[in-house]
Amino acid sequence: MDIERRARRHKRITDKSTGKADKPRLVVFRSNNHMYAQVVDDTANRVLVAVSTTSKDFKAQEPGVKTGNVDAAAKVGKLVAAKLLAKGIKEVCFDRAGYKYHGRVKALADGCRQGGIKF
Repeated sequence: MDIERRARRHKRITDKSTGKADKPRLVVFRSNNHMYAQVVDDTANRVLVAVSTTSKDFKAQEPGVKTGNVDAAAKVGKLVAAKLLAKGIKEVCFDRAGYKYHGRVKALADGCRQGGIKF
């Protein structure tokens, strides 16, 4: 039930905002144990950057840290920001994927902003 409602909210959000080459879409997915973020160019159907708490970049930077909390989500946001700035992208469209904007989703967005990305 909750999954279906989140899917409907996510569809409503993605219908209104599409990622373009100059302003791609930052998509967030959260599970109980991990946090995932992808930056997507919808016009070319390409994933530009992908970072998660399961990725090698995150584990190399933070070995042995818990992955399902707000601190881990903020660190994922900072990693996304660093990778985007390395590619020359400074502005994205935030897609919260139907999740409420609080907790880990908000922490990821704030970490991305601290890294220098504009929403």
